[in-house]
Amino acid sequence: MFAIDLARLNHATLSTDPFEFVIVPGFVKDAALAALHADFPAVPGPGSFPASILRYGANFQRLMDELQGPEMRDAIERKFGIDLANRPTMVTVRGRCRAEDGAIHTDSTTKIVTALIYLNGKWQSPDGRLRMLRGANDLEDYVAEVPPQDGTLLAFKRSDRSFHGHKSFVGERRSVQLNWVTNSSVVRRELGRHRLSAWLKAINPFN
Repeated sequence: MFAIDLARLNHATLSTDPFEFVIVPGFVKDAALAALHADFPAVPGPGSFPASILRYGANFQRLMDELQGPEMRDAIERKFGIDLANRPTMVTVRGRCRAEDGAIHTDSTTKIVTALIYLNGKWQSPDGRLRMLRGANDLEDYVAEVPPQDGTLLAFKRSDRSFHGHKSFVGERRSVQLNWVTNSSVVRRELGRHRLSAWLKAINPFN
């Protein structure tokens, strides 16, 4: 594969407390990083944008294809012990963080697995590091913290206990979010919502 290192995912330890997640530094190969940075989409503002409405180069497209390919799905199925056959995928991209981003949440019930791939060089700030939390009310009560630096993968199985969030950060914070979701209507609805949000941000980027 050009971009992703499935062997690292396969050998990574699955954490189960307080929910199922795996952290994989170096999931995106070092040799692919420069090309992916060069081809990263020009995200028009803060928030999430569907990859399908963004423009990017061939190398970034190769990353999209690998993330949504059968080998990646098989690896996630083995890691979490679940069946994702016939479960559609949805990919969104973020380029920047706002002060209000990072609030504690679990992800929606329509998401089965969330995978976040970070492309930010070496992360120096103490803020903007995603925390796997024990509950809904305390950002300091965490079991793991993930700096969003180059090539790192965080994947987790969504549940009523999959609380996560990060300290407020303002600035560039690049990520790709891949979700396996319950059915295709979720993809249509979410992409429609994201497209509307993207359009509103494009006409009012300060909103």
